[in-house]
Amino acid sequence: MSDFMKDIHAQAAGLPEEMRSRIELERVELRAGAIRFVAPYAADKGYRRLVLVADANTYEAAGKSAEASLTAAGIDVPVARIQPNAIGDVVADEASIVQLLLEIQRHRAEAVLAVGSGTLHDIARYAAYTAGIPFLSVPTAPSVDGFNSKGAPLLIRGDKITVAAIGPDAIFADLDILAQAPPPLVAAGFGDMLGKYTSLFDWRFGALVHDEPYLEASAAMTRSALQRCVDHAGLIGKRDEEGIAILTGALIESGFAMLLFGQSHPASGAEHHLSHYWEMDSIRQGRKQLLHGAKVGVACAEISRLYHRLADEGPDRWRGRERIAGLWGEIAALVRRIPDAETIADLLRAAGGPTSPGELGIGEALVSRSLREAHRIRPNRYTLLHAYNEA
Repeated sequence: MSDFMKDIHAQAAGLPEEMRSRIELERVELRAGAIRFVAPYAADKGYRRLVLVADANTYEAAGKSAEASLTAAGIDVPVARIQPNAIGDVVADEASIVQLLLEIQRHRAEAVLAVGSGTLHDIARYAAYTAGIPFLSVPTAPSVDGFNSKGAPLLIRGDKITVAAIGPDAIFADLDILAQAPPPLVAAGFGDMLGKYTSLFDWRFGALVHDEPYLEASAAMTRSALQRCVDHAGLIGKRDEEGIAILTGALIESGFAMLLFGQSHPASGAEHHLSHYWEMDSIRQGRKQLLHGAKVGVACAEISRLYHRLADEGPDRWRGRERIAGLWGEIAALVRRIPDAETIADLLRAAGGPTSPGELGIGEALVSRSLREAHRIRPNRYTLLHAYNEA
């Protein structure tokens, strides 16, 4: 077991076996040259046919190398290059999923190898789940915390929904490849991590006032991963190998925190609801998609601004909501642990990412509308944004 996985298991020590079993992975390689372990692993598993899923960019970044080493190991590796949609985006929608499922069926694949970032992993994890076969992960950019997720956010008829899928049996995160990722993708991964400031607050808020389930071990794991990224924002922005290792490890650790709890609460709150709302608006308008983590980081600043304003207003807004009003002192203290919007923007800037909706091309009207309506995307998740709009 790698040192990385030993640390993950140490953080879960003392929890029930049923919880600890959720974070079992056969292998996690986070190091320079990790891609060289893919072929020996696949050979040891006895795979004879393995579909490699990539897009044009990720195939050049890592897919070609993986294909060559697997072929040399005697494994048949048909390549499924996911085609972009009409406006040039590779998205996890019905067309992409069916394209991969057809390749799996045509070649009678025994496993799927996902070579890419978040979208390609979502396509792979759901197609593999549907086909009843495992998948392996080769991240090409430290851009999202969903590499080891067991849920797949999919676009179905233009709506973003998360459905059950599977996690990878093994992750091969090659720092040589990840350090060459385009700077906006690195900044997006950092933005996804910064979103934990508000997601962790919303999770605790929902537990306090709405009896949502809560697991401190998952919260602590997420906080630790977040703090490491904040402490090394400059290194991450420079794409220094140490910074990339810290960011990638934090993203994977955040994924384990979600697996341990069994739901996405540790890493997804109101900031993700704003991000998804903006994404669905782009789809309706026929605009190219923005990077998920870039939206999350900017949305985190917007949610922080709102939550700090509510904390400063005091409990009067919550008259008639006795439970919230009665706990307002504790809730306001938790809000004040979230960095203010300006500090979050400074951190995003240090990592090379966008800092405002305007930089993303998102207008004030859409921001205002999302702050009123985005909580409806996950109506079963009781965030402070949800409570604010109810009130």
